[in-house]
Amino acid sequence: MFPEFWFNLSPQIQSVIVHLGFLSVGFVIIYLILFFILRPLFRQLEKDIALVTLNVSGYPLLSVFTILNLKFTFRDLHFIIDRNILENIFTVIIIIIISFWLVALLKQVIIYYLKQYTQQTEVMWDDVLLPLVEAVIPVIIFLFGGVFSLKTFGVDLTGIWVTLGGATFIIGFALKDILANFFSGIVLLIDTPFQFGDVLRLEDGSIGMLCRIGVRVTQIYLFDNHCDVYIPNSVLQNQNITNLSRPTSYFYYSRTLEIPANYELEYLQKTITEVVLAHPDTLANIEQKLSLIDRYYLENESSVQLQQEIGKLRLLAEQQVNDKLEEIEYSLEALVVTLQFAEKGGLTSEEIANIIQEYQQVLELIGFNIEENQDTFLQEFIESQDSEALIELVRKWYRLWLKDPNLQEEDLYLIPQEWDRKINLIKKRTYRLYQKIINPQLEETRLDDYVLELSDWFKSRFKERKKWQDPQIWVTALNHDEGFLYYQFQINFFVDDIKLEYGKRGDRISSQIYQEVLRIVQPNMKPV
Repeated sequence: MFPEFWFNLSPQIQSVIVHLGFLSVGFVIIYLILFFILRPLFRQLEKDIALVTLNVSGYPLLSVFTILNLKFTFRDLHFIIDRNILENIFTVIIIIIISFWLVALLKQVIIYYLKQYTQQTEVMWDDVLLPLVEAVIPVIIFLFGGVFSLKTFGVDLTGIWVTLGGATFIIGFALKDILANFFSGIVLLIDTPFQFGDVLRLEDGSIGMLCRIGVRVTQIYLFDNHCDVYIPNSVLQNQNITNLSRPTSYFYYSRTLEIPANYELEYLQKTITEVVLAHPDTLANIEQKLSLIDRYYLENESSVQLQQEIGKLRLLAEQQVNDKLEEIEYSLEALVVTLQFAEKGGLTSEEIANIIQEYQQVLELIGFNIEENQDTFLQEFIESQDSEALIELVRKWYRLWLKDPNLQEEDLYLIPQEWDRKINLIKKRTYRLYQKIINPQLEETRLDDYVLELSDWFKSRFKERKKWQDPQIWVTALNHDEGFLYYQFQINFFVDDIKLEYGKRGDRISSQIYQEVLRIVQPNMKPV
């Protein structure tokens, strides 16, 4: 009965049924491949980019496959509906599906992983440019999708383009200030004078932290007023702005102090210097600070005593970090000598093996082991969890830092975020150098330069340890007032991080130093 029924159908109907049958089979096969074969495989991967891409692309791919097959299937039904109209409708549907798929792929995959990447890089404009890309690219995609859809139906767009050109000129003139702010924002992105989290001093003297550079305005959090201020980009671009976070987040404080001249000058200078050194939040030689930290700030309130106790533990942890950094830098310098000697006659396979072994010893000091990924068969850096390695020492140090009773809630997120980002940068830089060492064919004469570059980065960008950070105590004047003689001192010291405590960390430290000096000298203050 079925063959008789089949042969009674017209050839066009038979073709449609055959195509629909192939479509159904193809749909099921693609569905099984995507969601029952590829998805379980992608779930086993360490990173979920392949899985998310599959989830975003699976149903759009099935939809496009179905619409394309329907488009070819119904070509033979021109006696029911106009063939061109039907094909145009299917084409527009495909354009719409592809447009929404591209936007979803951009936001959920490309932008998402680029944001993760920017958190681990030192490039300053990435964090600002991505939100702009995220806002503008979808509009462009939908705009092109609309244009192609109209052209599919044969709409003449010449008049529309002329109208849009005239409207663009009028709108541009009306919105010239907004456009000026927009392009000023682009200039700020390209010029990169600062990045998110930097502390800035504006022309009016106010100090705040940069929160966001938008399309039209820049958002800055003012420490003194505890409020956000929004400055048009064109106005900000024309200001003379001091970036207090560059080249380092250490901030220089200078305070004037007058003390009656009842003590010997040398004694006062020595006492003030020791008070500054004994404070755990000022920068100086750590051994000196540890030798003095238990001698001062003892008669203060309990929170200050806790500050000293936690500060001492933090300084001990920081000293371990510094010692490990010196060991790593010494090992890198030794590797440079090895490379410079080996590069003279060209690297042999034996020399490359020795260099790799020497570099692996550096990696162990940092806290990395090299293992082969069983899925990709590529070598990867895995943290060794060695408590004596640099990475774990850094984490131990900043975790003690988080116990500082003076920190604010935001600081508890800021400190780990900053140092984990630096740890990720170590991993990227050391892995990049490792790839150059194991494949030195094209750059074997420059390997020593790359190792020196890594060593310099540890010294200048990862954690600075410089002599100029030590406090300085200057006698600037001898004043006389109503029967009293006063020594005038200028106290100069560096604070470890200006961003902490809503930018008031330096003010608190300065106040505590002032109080401790007065506590020591006040009992013997007498008129001269």
